[in-house]
Amino acid sequence: MDNVDVVIVGGGVIGLAIAVQVSTVYPDYTVVLCEKHRTFGQETSDRNSEVIHGGMYYPSGTLKAKLCVKGNPMLYAYCKAHHVAHQRIGKLIITRNKAEEEAVRGIYEQGKKNGVPGLRYLTEAQVHDLETNIEATGGLLSETTGIISAYELMKALAAQAEENGVLLAYHHKVDQVAKVPEGYVVSYTNDEGSDKLGCRVLFNCAGLYSDEIPAQLGIAVDKEGYRIYPVKGEYFSLCTAKSRLMTRLIYPPPMKDLKGLGIHVTKSLEGMVKFGPSAFNVTDKADYSVNPDHLEQFYQAAHAFLPFVEREDLSPDMSGIRPKIQGPGMPWQDYIIRNEAERGLPNLIDLVGIESPGLTSCLAIAEYAVALMK
Repeated sequence: MDNVDVVIVGGGVIGLAIAVQVSTVYPDYTVVLCEKHRTFGQETSDRNSEVIHGGMYYPSGTLKAKLCVKGNPMLYAYCKAHHVAHQRIGKLIITRNKAEEEAVRGIYEQGKKNGVPGLRYLTEAQVHDLETNIEATGGLLSETTGIISAYELMKALAAQAEENGVLLAYHHKVDQVAKVPEGYVVSYTNDEGSDKLGCRVLFNCAGLYSDEIPAQLGIAVDKEGYRIYPVKGEYFSLCTAKSRLMTRLIYPPPMKDLKGLGIHVTKSLEGMVKFGPSAFNVTDKADYSVNPDHLEQFYQAAHAFLPFVEREDLSPDMSGIRPKIQGPGMPWQDYIIRNEAERGLPNLIDLVGIESPGLTSCLAIAEYAVALMK
């Protein structure tokens, strides 16, 4: 069995960002990242809206709020320095009635409390000056919201990690983790069979499966709120001609308890529009099919503020699955980012329930998590 200083489980954007951060702060440490797929970001990190969020939705003082507000400018700076494709196109959270106006006013006030720059509440006329083809009674403009190529970001992080000496062990599936006096033993399988790896520090960045490692190490995941409740979101794409009728991201008010941000307009870097994601609980963490029977739901949601959209303009696109720790009927939950030393598991650093705005916050999350190392 080989021994290293640090093992990171999970090669999504969070695992890669932590690989860069830990190898930068501790350049003499030996670091291995284990990823079960044959390359990085094959699950949550590459199946989302690819939005750089502002941070106005989340309760003040929470990790989601603090790390998003901090991570937003960090991510823009990283994209510029490493030539990652991105655009700061802005986002409108629109209103269509008095109830929505009250809700969006609340988001505006929450954003100011969180220290989100570039927020402006707009009248109906001001909204239509920016987006002439939508129906709205007003809205909130977030100037710091943008879009990014998640693939290019992860490619840049992977390259930087390797330059720093991190071993990116793709197609290494972690099967079991055990506590030993010296730290942890990670059992894995790959193309050559099974083996083990010892480490002093273990980062759990396993995304949809991040509840399994603490469970293996004796943490009661249901009692402690670590259980992952997968939530699937589907996307439907808009035809090319009508995609040109919008220039920004356009969102309705978010769903109750922030289960999702509602079916919204997402623009790609190439200018194409997708509607989504929806949000519904699933049990299969690997089923990324899109049900064409859900088209009517997307049509109704889009047509409510985009009257030019017709059913025949929409077609099934893609889906993603979010690793939520907020189960059905449960209240909103913050990220879990914790050194489990108080549970007798020193330098097991759990990152559980890292969903949106995790892509935006990835560099800030990595900085925060690595600082927890003892």
